[in-house]
Amino acid sequence: MTLSSRLYTFASPKHCALPQISPSFPLKYPPILTRSLPFASHFRRASLSFSTRSTAMGDAVDAGMDAVQRRLMFEDECILVDENDRIVGHDTKYNCHLMEKIESENLLHRAFSVFLFNSKFELLLQQRSATKVTFPLVWTNTCCSHPLYRESELIDENALGVRNAAQRKLLDELGIPAEDAPVDQFTPLGRMLYKAPSDGKWGEHELDYLLFIVRDVNVNPNPDEVADVKYVSRNDLKELLRKADAGEEGLKLSPWFRLVVDNFLFKWWDHVEKGTLLEAADMKTIHKLT
Repeated sequence: MTLSSRLYTFASPKHCALPQISPSFPLKYPPILTRSLPFASHFRRASLSFSTRSTAMGDAVDAGMDAVQRRLMFEDECILVDENDRIVGHDTKYNCHLMEKIESENLLHRAFSVFLFNSKFELLLQQRSATKVTFPLVWTNTCCSHPLYRESELIDENALGVRNAAQRKLLDELGIPAEDAPVDQFTPLGRMLYKAPSDGKWGEHELDYLLFIVRDVNVNPNPDEVADVKYVSRNDLKELLRKADAGEEGLKLSPWFRLVVDNFLFKWWDHVEKGTLLEAADMKTIHKLT
């Protein structure tokens, strides 16, 4: 199946300013707003970087970037965290994926990886589209993306913000409607921190929430995001791993997916089949796999 995301309005520098937060916003977040000078300096740097890169660098160096992906790179504001998953700011998806900034400023952003199984306990995989900025055409888990710096996706309690983001991106990338993937059906099993260069310019440095869900869903992939999809059994996945390791058929797996496979997936798959996922959950540990 060759399978492409809605256009977003180009982001203005105001996206680098703190949002206006309503009184109903959880009280645990005001420290973000009152952090002292170093934090304020970060936002000034982010705003300046945003405006300059969106013109000079964005127009020149990235002129060949797919229009949809380019707009998303500047529209989306990722959540910056420290290695203990404490929120320290926000920045554009563009800046968060530049290896230059990852290395020089140690930018680390919050992310999630969804593993969706059907009622036959097969795992839904996707092949990332050819136009993706990082890791194009690699095979990976069901959905991999970022919660954004917005009220509904900043909620820490029971990883609700991340689960809200996962539901949003399942629709955006795979056309899975919200009613097929209710927020309360995602089980957060763990968190891992990793760094992975994609090419000489782009890469990932993420604190990744691993979300499992067992549902039969309707899938209608968005070709801007997804090139292909397939359900795999355990044995199917083991064969994919063998081919990737042998370099057969040009098959490649995303580095975060491979980390999950090598460290967690098969033992968690046992819990999927037994209906005991909660027994496997450990949201206190951050596994540093960089």
